[in-house]
Amino acid sequence: MKINPKAIEKMARKMGMQMTEIPAEEVVIKTHEKEIVIKDPHISKVNMMGQETFQITGEVTEREKEKFSEKDIRMIMDQTGADEEEAEEVLTETGDIAEAILKIKKEKESQ
Repeated sequence: MKINPKAIEKMARKMGMQMTEIPAEEVVIKTHEKEIVIKDPHISKVNMMGQETFQITGEVTEREKEKFSEKDIRMIMDQTGADEEEAEEVLTETGDIAEAILKIKKEKESQ
């Protein structure tokens, strides 16, 4: 069933709603575990009595969320002299850049 956007907009105006189309290439919704990606989205911003809501349709895919960037790993490597594998492993384990640096430095001191 195909819905006519113009008909929806006309009906919404009669009910006191203001609809605005928002042009976009991609919408990314980030959760703790993953990212929901909507490609070629059709986005409508609806304002009804001061309350803004968004309606988004498009091609939905999911991807695993990157916890840490290459820049984060490189910083740990530079600060500790660790190789990439060790830096990434400890960062994943600790979940915190500063904590990972301290842990690697402490391990190297005790060797």
